Amino acid sequence: MTTHAPRTAHSVTLPTSLDEAVAALTAMPAAVPVAGGTDLMAAVNKGRLRPAGLVGLGRINELRGWQYQDGHALLGAGLTHARMGRPDFAALIPALAAAARAAGPPQIRNAGTLGGNIVTAAPTGDSLPVLAALEADLVLAGPAGGREVPVSHLLAGRAMLEPGELVAFVRVPLLHAPQVFLKATGRTGPGRALASVAVVLDPARRAVRCAVGAIAPMPLRPLEAEHWIASLVDWDGERGLAPEALVAFGEYVAAACIPDQPPAAEGEEPPPLPPAVLQLRRTVSVLARRALGRALS
Repeated sequence: MTTHAPRTAHSVTLPTSLDEAVAALTAMPAAVPVAGGTDLMAAVNKGRLRPAGLVGLGRINELRGWQYQDGHALLGAGLTHARMGRPDFAALIPALAAAARAAGPPQIRNAGTLGGNIVTAAPTGDSLPVLAALEADLVLAGPAGGREVPVSHLLAGRAMLEPGELVAFVRVPLLHAPQVFLKATGRTGPGRALASVAVVLDPARRAVRCAVGAIAPMPLRPLEAEHWIASLVDWDGERGLAPEALVAFGEYVAAACIPDQPPAAEGEEPPPLPPAVLQLRRTVSVLARRALGRALS
């Protein structure tokens, strides 16, 4: 009896510029762009993906740094988690740096990239709730030129990558205000999130923005909870809140993201949530309460 290994990519292209990468993807629409490969190669090894070709992005220097642009940071999609976790980046976007440091063990942080986290769009992607709370935009490069889409639109499937397109940059507003990322895992140390929460303060707009990750296919924004808690913050003073308000905010966020089950019939009581779901709701509540408390302090 003989065995045959599944066929992998037929060709590998290693462009050195963004234009070359777009040209390679346009010439071979079935090819897949790859940077760190932490998710893509895992899918290949498990037999879930057999790309006809690979376009490596590791040699494109313009995707591996960042620059300032009109009150925003323009982040290259090739930024690794390890690079985003360093102190100079943390001073720029603290919540994204915290998410990068929590992304996994060193070998994953050294290889995995911001753009890969976005395009893979795994529910447990640590950067995704932070980008949702920051209301970041994606700068896409393609054969028809560049265009921008909100990161939430791509994650929700409201915007799709066209043939030959790739995520080149992420445009993040520089708020110069506290922001916090917290996550809960099933073990001590780095691991996949059971739930994660990002809280961002926006004093210029007198707003609190919150996003909850890992509990749904895409990050969830509890907008009513955001508006309610923002109305209680003394934006011209010390911005402190009573402990009761923090607890209420956590419960508000958790109930909005993990609602009660609808009743089986009109007039009946809704059925109780399963114990595991109730525990997840409590976890989200605690994370949201702690994240807001740390941001306000």
